[in-house]
Amino acid sequence: MTLLLDLPSATEWILISLAFGSALLIPFIFYLVTLQSTLRTVSPENRKMPPSNVWLLLIPVFGLIWHFIVVARMADSISTEAKAKGIPLNEPKPAYGFGLAMCILNCILFLPILHFYTGVAALVCWILYWVKIAEYKNRLRASQSASVGTAI
Repeated sequence: MTLLLDLPSATEWILISLAFGSALLIPFIFYLVTLQSTLRTVSPENRKMPPSNVWLLLIPVFGLIWHFIVVARMADSISTEAKAKGIPLNEPKPAYGFGLAMCILNCILFLPILHFYTGVAALVCWILYWVKIAEYKNRLRASQSASVGTAI
């Protein structure tokens, strides 16, 4: 008995790639929306970059390097805004540790031997960074609501 396996055709590979790419792209777009809305929550004078610049992360290869810059500027923007509004922070550079780890692991993904393990670690750091940024956005918004409520 001979067992023959049919490999996917070129068209099937394209469809598989599109499905896999879409599965990764959709959460990444929601991540970018979170980053952008967090920067919009920060007062314009405290922002270290315009909110729309987070979309530059979609540019292949450039996005890997730009992600380091976005992580640093997000941390600085949140920190500056928190100091200006008197919001206590547990860390001097909010979410910077997870963000930096995520960026480094994303770069290491291209090493053939370690790519699976670093991929899992990068995914975990990405999710933790995303959650931390969303928490800081909610804290900044809560302080804005409180200040608007006391002004009335």
